[in-house]
Amino acid sequence: MRQQSPNTVPLLLEVGVSALRGGDAGRYALQAAIAALHAQAPSYAETDWPQILALYDELLKVWPSPVVALNRAVAVAMVWGPEAGLEEIEALESDGRLSGYRYLPATKADLLRRLGRHPEAALAYRAALELTDNEAERRFLSARLAESSDRRFDP
Repeated sequence: MRQQSPNTVPLLLEVGVSALRGGDAGRYALQAAIAALHAQAPSYAETDWPQILALYDELLKVWPSPVVALNRAVAVAMVWGPEAGLEEIEALESDGRLSGYRYLPATKADLLRRLGRHPEAALAYRAALELTDNEAERRFLSARLAESSDRRFDP
C-alpha cells in the first residue's frame, strides 16, 4: 500500500485525533480517525486494530455502505481472527450489493489463505482476477493464486 506523503500525514492526524477526542463523529471525521490510526502505527503489526474496528462500527452506523462493511470485515479479521472476518465476508456475499466488486473476492481469498484453505483461496483469487483490469493488482493476485495453487495439496 502506498504511504501518504509526509505533508498530508499531519493533517490526517489532526483531523483524526480530533475525531478520536470526541469531535464531530460524521463519516469524514471517522474516516480521518481510521486513517490517523493507520498513519500513527509504527508497523502493520502494531496497528491499533481494536480501535479501528470500533471506529468502523461507528462509521457503519452513520454510513451503512457495503464497502464500509467490507473494510470492517478486515478489521474484524485482524482483531478476532480470519474465521470471524470470513463470516462477515460470507454475509456480504449473501447480501449481493458487492457482486462484481473485486475487493470482495480478493479479501475472501486472503482470509482463506491465512486459514490454510488453499483450494478455496485459489477459487476466490481467480474470481478477483476476473474482476480487475489493474495491472498491479493482477500481478499481486496472480502471485497469490500461484502460491495457493502450489499449496493445494500440501498436508
